[in-house]
Amino acid sequence: MENIIEVSTATFEFDVIEQSANVPVVVDFWAPWCGPCRMLGPVLEKLAGDPAFDFVLAKVNVDENPELSRRFRVQGIPAVKAFVNGQVVAEFTGVQPEPRLRQWLQRLTPSEVEQALAEAHSLLATHQWAAAEEAYRQILLEHGEHPQTLLSLGSTLLAQGKGCEALGYLQDCADGAAYAQAERLLPLAEFLCRAATADDDEEAAPLELQYRQAARLCMRGNLEAALDGVLDVLRQDKRYRRGEAKAVMLAVFALLGDHDARTQSYRQELASVLF
Repeated sequence: MENIIEVSTATFEFDVIEQSANVPVVVDFWAPWCGPCRMLGPVLEKLAGDPAFDFVLAKVNVDENPELSRRFRVQGIPAVKAFVNGQVVAEFTGVQPEPRLRQWLQRLTPSEVEQALAEAHSLLATHQWAAAEEAYRQILLEHGEHPQTLLSLGSTLLAQGKGCEALGYLQDCADGAAYAQAERLLPLAEFLCRAATADDDEEAAPLELQYRQAARLCMRGNLEAALDGVLDVLRQDKRYRRGEAKAVMLAVFALLGDHDARTQSYRQELASVLF
């Protein structure tokens, strides 16, 4: 089988360390004279051929490669070590029953939904909002609702100015960490949704009209001008709408992330206005 390989000291760096950046590599340290090794080896080889798992099984004969045994502190055999991104992430020594081996391997190989989420999170982290939205919608369609997925989809919608639609997804986040993050984003969703449905009647105060204009700038993707507008409102009333304007600014920072240059710049400006 292509995913079962014999590895030596000379090939370990490429076959295990480098390859583990693409797929988990499970290294079986064994020896021909070792009875427990002969029991464990066939089970590992069987699981390597199971389509439920995606890993490479690398077999190291410790008699022929003592340097590797010393390098990875192999005290007894069989010794099994799993490598991901060049690092040992899980290991055990001795014979294990097949059900326990399956559980151990499942922790190494992400499920289909975990892989899809990782790809969607990558799009979200790099602010590819539209692509991330599509990815999260597909996950919801294929795998059902999950608080973190609802939160992430709401975030992508917010970033595109779709406040009313984002509001529904954020309000459905009722679990732990996702709930806490959704609470931070809700002021921005409510701000955008209210502006999208409001009429600029003559009875609205000038400061409220200015506040709504900031929301509309945000919906059009002009985020810096929107933040400038909210800051100007705060300069005139630090507690505008009972602190909502401040909460909107903090929600934008949460959406962009702490490392975004706009977050760092406008957080300083917000502090100078409020304190």
